[in-house]
Amino acid sequence: MPAVPVYRKIINDIRERIESGELKAGDKLPSIAELMQTYECSDTPVKAALGRLQDAGVLEGHQGRGVYVMGKPVTGTSSAISSSPGQ
Repeated sequence: MPAVPVYRKIINDIRERIESGELKAGDKLPSIAELMQTYECSDTPVKAALGRLQDAGVLEGHQGRGVYVMGKPVTGTSSAISSSPGQ
């Protein structure tokens, strides 16, 4: 069984936290530096995870202000999130 890439673990964790209600619409996510510490990784997988969640409409980023939860993932967004070009 292949190892799950770190960015996928981050995506899954954030999605689970939203679905459980731990993170709600409008909540601010920790900074990239804090997420790097939490997941014990570089900024590359953190940025990849956040970018995919933003592309799927789950998160919204604001330059200089942070990344915020938009709400629960819309049905059908999992394919957009799980696509992994080049991997």
